[in-house]
Amino acid sequence: MPVIEVRDLRKAYGDLHAVAGVSFDVAEGEVFGMLGPNGAGKTTTVEILEGLRIRDSGNVRVLGLDPAASGRELKRLVGVQLQQVALYPRLRVHEVISLFGSFYERQAHTDDLIAMMGLEDRRNARISELSGGQAQRLSVALAVVNEPQLVFLDEPSTGMDPQARRSLWDTIEGFKADGMTVVLTTHYMEEAERLCDRVAVMDHGRIIALDRPGALVRESFAEDAIEFVSTDGLTAEDLGGLASVTGATSQGSAHSVFSSDIPRTMGSLLALAQERDAPLESMRVRHATLEDVFLKLTGRTLRD
Repeated sequence: MPVIEVRDLRKAYGDLHAVAGVSFDVAEGEVFGMLGPNGAGKTTTVEILEGLRIRDSGNVRVLGLDPAASGRELKRLVGVQLQQVALYPRLRVHEVISLFGSFYERQAHTDDLIAMMGLEDRRNARISELSGGQAQRLSVALAVVNEPQLVFLDEPSTGMDPQARRSLWDTIEGFKADGMTVVLTTHYMEEAERLCDRVAVMDHGRIIALDRPGALVRESFAEDAIEFVSTDGLTAEDLGGLASVTGATSQGSAHSVFSSDIPRTMGSLLALAQERDAPLESMRVRHATLEDVFLKLTGRTLRD
């Protein structure tokens, strides 16, 4: 039995259909990513799975339970890290972890969680004294204080510096190695590509693509990309007409050109730049990424 089963899930707020017929499964031990621009419906979907929001229709099972009706039984089996939390500002880090652990029959050791999240030097700090990244790490620790079978992580690395973010990735990979199932929403494509076994791309309340990150890239792009910066008025339409180009995107002064023949396209691009007297900066050739897939599917970047 899958850990999560969702069939034709729907939720509307008046005329706004936040979730419009979503179906998917999450397997045991899987890291399942949900990607989507703001307003795509992923937060509403996850909150329904967590039992924090009531669906309008559809069938949902989380660990074999209906999250709308299971109450305490489901809560002892899952962990939830919300993007924004309100904790007691005067309590210390170790006190908050111990307090949350006391709510459960099964609980991880406070010092183990502090060490796991790299908060040893902040053990006795008050919550009000934590930086944004430290507060995020504490929030993840609280999500697994009950040693759950399934944990929901909503933008867990927001506010973290690159080193702390990569340390968190190691921690999440440790969750998977221990047999925990993880549902992850993120705005970092590199995070999704490294951690997720599969990703669901949501837009306008629907899942528009679902597969392994590498498979999504291969399905959308057989080409490599030329990436460069130009502030002199080159457009995606201009670039799309270059030799061997199969697609082009422009975000302000940043451009990406997808080509089935990089040398031929490069020559055509340089000729266009010379004709328009448009300097090209920071040019590089790279393979297509999940970010490219997302932009192609939705027409927007992940943070739009």
